[in-house]
Amino acid sequence: MKTKILATAAAALFATGAIAQDNPTVGGAPMMADMNIVENAMNSPIHTTLVAAVAQAGLVETLQGPGPFTVFAPTDDAFAKLDASAIEQLMMDENKDQLAQILTCHVVAADAMSDAIMGMISDDGGMHPVPTVGGCTLQAQMNGDEITLTDENGRTATVTIADVDQSNGVIHVIDTVLLPAGQAG
Repeated sequence: MKTKILATAAAALFATGAIAQDNPTVGGAPMMADMNIVENAMNSPIHTTLVAAVAQAGLVETLQGPGPFTVFAPTDDAFAKLDASAIEQLMMDENKDQLAQILTCHVVAADAMSDAIMGMISDDGGMHPVPTVGGCTLQAQMNGDEITLTDENGRTATVTIADVDQSNGVIHVIDTVLLPAGQAG
């Protein structure tokens, strides 16, 4: 009986956040370190546009693969900053390659936690180039305590939730969609 009461109390503390979790929640949803990037993104209520775009671009299988990957994951609000008609166009079958390039410009073929990124920024004198799977190079910098990423067009995203551990890498939630050179948002 005593064990059951302790287990119930621990579960209640965990549910209210009184006990620290290993992984941050995203949009109020728990993110599980034993699940892959796609599985966790599908559970996030603030990444529905990203999940739909990953599926449309044919990247689900890749991002469920062994990795490791670091994904800078734009939220639904980040996508809402783009022109709505541009998003509709990108989601059309004939624009699948362009959509895939945009999405892979948010992916790095490494498992880079925020402390490692901050160390690289510091080692490089305040700015670190981040080559992506999509052929873009993002510039990582610090803005106070926050990591920012600037794309080749000068668009800057802030990491709003860092270090969401995955079975095949890590997700850092960002507030702006980053675009390949020459792409307008």
